Amino acid sequence: MPNAFHPFSAEHLFTVLTGSLVVAGLIGVAKTGEKNRYRVAAFLAFLNLSAYPLSQAAWMMLDAPKSLDNFLPLHLCDVASITAGFALVTRRHLLATLTYFWGLAATIQALLTPAIGVGFPEAPFVMFFVQHFAIVAVALFLPIVDGWRPKSPWWRSPVEVYGWSIIYLIFAMIINRFLGTNFGFAAHPPENPSLIDHLGPWPWYLGAMLILALILYLLLALPFVRSRKP
Repeated sequence: MPNAFHPFSAEHLFTVLTGSLVVAGLIGVAKTGEKNRYRVAAFLAFLNLSAYPLSQAAWMMLDAPKSLDNFLPLHLCDVASITAGFALVTRRHLLATLTYFWGLAATIQALLTPAIGVGFPEAPFVMFFVQHFAIVAVALFLPIVDGWRPKSPWWRSPVEVYGWSIIYLIFAMIINRFLGTNFGFAAHPPENPSLIDHLGPWPWYLGAMLILALILYLLLALPFVRSRKP
């Protein structure tokens, strides 16, 4: 049997601390020159765009029951990982915007309360944290190193991302209905403790999630208000 994951354990906290230090180190290196900026961007693009096939390989190595939730890249963080990779490759403003808000509002929450059942040193555990930290790294890289900024006025980009989030939630609910999956945790809360546990029963917590998402998006845009003033 694979090792079980225990939220808020020493293993979990050490992993989060280590990942945070690696992200800070990558951002620091990227700011030291154009060549290093390019190298870090290429490395993060590779991590995000290869996260899905590497995660599939990790789950195939695990001697445990499999589900469609593990094999289809339709969780929000899976979408954010693809978005982050292409944001670095194409430098499209919309992709960078989605990565910034989804990466910091949703992916950090996933790192603090991971929806994963296996622990270290199992391959899915390693890939889960590599993928999620890679998303956060790009979400920070884009404004700090690449100079990405949200659209003006300051609330425009948060509202735009909020609209895409609603579209994703509707899509996830349709897929869950037909496949019996739980993408976006739109069918039921994750098995491990999470913020969703404090937002009420289904389906009411979906509305609370949307309200909380809008608040977080608006808060994440506030640091750029001053920078836009002459």
